[in-house]
Parts: sequence; structure tokens; C-alpha cells
Amino acid sequence: MTLRERFAPERLIATACEETGHDDFGADGWQPGLDLVADGLVNEAQLSPIGVEVAYLDLMRALKNRLDVIDWRKQHPEVAAKGIDSPIVIVGQPRTGTTILYDLLAQDPDLRAPLTWEVDAPCPVPQPDTYHDDPRIAAAQAGIEMSEQIIPGFMAFHPMGALVGQECVRITASEFTSMIFSVQYRLPSYYRWLLYEADHAGAYRFHRIFLQHLQSGVPGQWLLKSPAHLWQLDTLFAEYPDALIVQTHRDPLNVISSIAALTRHLRRMASDEPDIIECAAQSYEEIAVGLDREMALRDSGKIPTDRVIDVHFADFINDPWTTIRGIYQKLGRELTPGAEQRMRDFLAAHPGDGGRGRYTWSDTGLIAEEVRERVSAYQERYAVPTEQLR
Repeated sequence: MTLRERFAPERLIATACEETGHDDFGADGWQPGLDLVADGLVNEAQLSPIGVEVAYLDLMRALKNRLDVIDWRKQHPEVAAKGIDSPIVIVGQPRTGTTILYDLLAQDPDLRAPLTWEVDAPCPVPQPDTYHDDPRIAAAQAGIEMSEQIIPGFMAFHPMGALVGQECVRITASEFTSMIFSVQYRLPSYYRWLLYEADHAGAYRFHRIFLQHLQSGVPGQWLLKSPAHLWQLDTLFAEYPDALIVQTHRDPLNVISSIAALTRHLRRMASDEPDIIECAAQSYEEIAVGLDREMALRDSGKIPTDRVIDVHFADFINDPWTTIRGIYQKLGRELTPGAEQRMRDFLAAHPGDGGRGRYTWSDTGLIAEEVRERVSAYQERYAVPTEQLR
């Protein structure tokens, strides 16, 4: 079978329907994204033999999860009756402390984060009595550990686990309007479509369907996270008008070099020789557009400023507990001693390594003075300090 045949959208769709026994994908609108991803995997991604298999499994999981969730919803219509109330959403540029902040807040038993295992295998609906020992947990963990074997050092770059909160991009992958594809694979046509042309409303509609699905088994106030929301805050608020946003801020230049290194590392799973300079150029374009778009949305009044909490990366790293207490105060929530102790225990067990020289600005091929000028309005607006370049 040729690569084009392997990734033919009609073949992928037919196989997903056959393997799940379902044929209803819900609302239309997701097919153009699948077409673009599939075409890019054939013509642009430079997939290795292992990469072909990894990409195929990614697409099949996204299709099959969509089919399964839609079918479950049809069989259990009461799932759709329960709303998503005041979700707390952590956004900001990637590599600005969003992951560790998310992981710490998720230690609060009063908050509900979508865990990796239930995002990857959402059916049947997770249940409270088996939430921490469901057989799907071991399967998800095995897949993560396999990734570490394929690209050693993967977990150091981006810690993951079956029982850790998952990013929203893994959910919106089933709409095929998700940054997860253009980070993991070299897909220049797709990422520009995603950035400039795609209608993301369908992705957020499916996101709501997915959260309703999960909370029908294990309820709670949602705690969510994805840097990708930064590019679509207006679409997020259109779907969740009562959302509470926590936006992290950091010097974009070190962000760009860090994302470029992470992107190159992730792409090693699927391609033999990913280009760090190409990764950096994509990261720069995306970050510059995202910051401009976010500031314009705030200026336009489309984003309710009283529902956004700004957090500086440097403040958070230097004193995480003052930052977290400030977040809770602005959210109008009580940080209980028990929740804080759980957070402290988690941080002690996951101290991080500060990057350990995994990325340097010189690797990017970008001119620092030009990029600094491009992001100066952002730094001035939010009083983001300039960091020494790594």
C-alpha cells in the first residue's frame, strides 16, 4: 500500500467506522482539517517508517474517539443536558510555565482536569470508583513509555503521564483543527491554514461535547490548559462565556527557542532529520501572530478583562505559592491547607530542571534584534522583562 493510499481520508474514515461499529461523526465541518492533515503527512511531513505508523495511529484515535463519543451521546442523551460552568482555562505562550501551573492547580480536589488516559480512551465514560485504577490507565502509560523509548529524553522535554492532566489540543484533534498536528509533524500548509483560515468554532463545540461526556461520569469544575487557546480567545469565550482565564507571560524570545527545540524533538518521533531552523521560523510566526491577536482582542472589548488573570513566569518560578494564592484570591476561591499541601508535595516530586541547556537562541537562525522589535509592544503592555538569551 502506498503512503497516499494509507492516508487517504476516505480509507481512514471507513476503517474507523468498521473498527468502532459506528458511522455518525456528528456535525460536519471537520473533514477539511482531516484532508489537509492527511495530504501534509503524504507530501510534506517527511515521515520515517515509524513515523508512518505513529501518524496513522494518531489519526485513527482521533476519528474513533469522535465516533465513540457521538454514539455514547446518542445512547445517553442526558449527557447533553448538563452545562460546563465557569471553566478555569490556563493559556499563554507555550513554555511559559503553563504545564507546571496546571499540574499544581490540578492537585486541588475541588478542580477537575481531563486526565491523559480518559482523553485518549473516553469510552466507556470514566466512573468514580475506578477513576484511578481503570485498565485504560496502564494502556495509556505504556504508550507514553513507548514514546520515551523511540525518542529518549521525550519525557524530560515535556513531562507526561496517564494520570496527569491533558491539554485541550488532544481533544480538538478529533475536529482536526488542532495545533497538536502541526507541532508533532512537519505540516507547513496545515499550520498556516490553522493560523489564518480555519474556523475554530467547530473545534470548541466538540470540546464542549467531550467535556460533557467525561463529566457525566466524574463531575467537577473544569480546569483546562492549552497554549493554543491564546490564538482563539474570542472563539473560546463564544463557547464558554463564563470562562475564567489565567494567562502566563514570558519573554517571547526564550519562548521561541524553547518551542523550536521541543518541536524538533517531538518531530523526531516521525521524521529522521527535523530542521531546527524551520521549527523556529514556524514558532516565531505563530507566537507573533498569537500575541498580536490576543492584545487586539483585549483592546476590542471582546474579551471581558475581569475574567482574565495575568501571571508573570518569573514571579511564578521565583515564588509559586504567592502566585497561586493570588490566583485563588482573584478567582474568589479558597486555597485550603490540604490542597496547598498536595501542591507542595507534587512540586517536591517534580522539581523540573530549568531546561538544562536543551535549547539555545543560536540554534534558531533568527535575528534577535528583529524579533525583539516585533514583540516589543507585547512586552511593554504586560511589563514582561527581557531575559538573557540562552
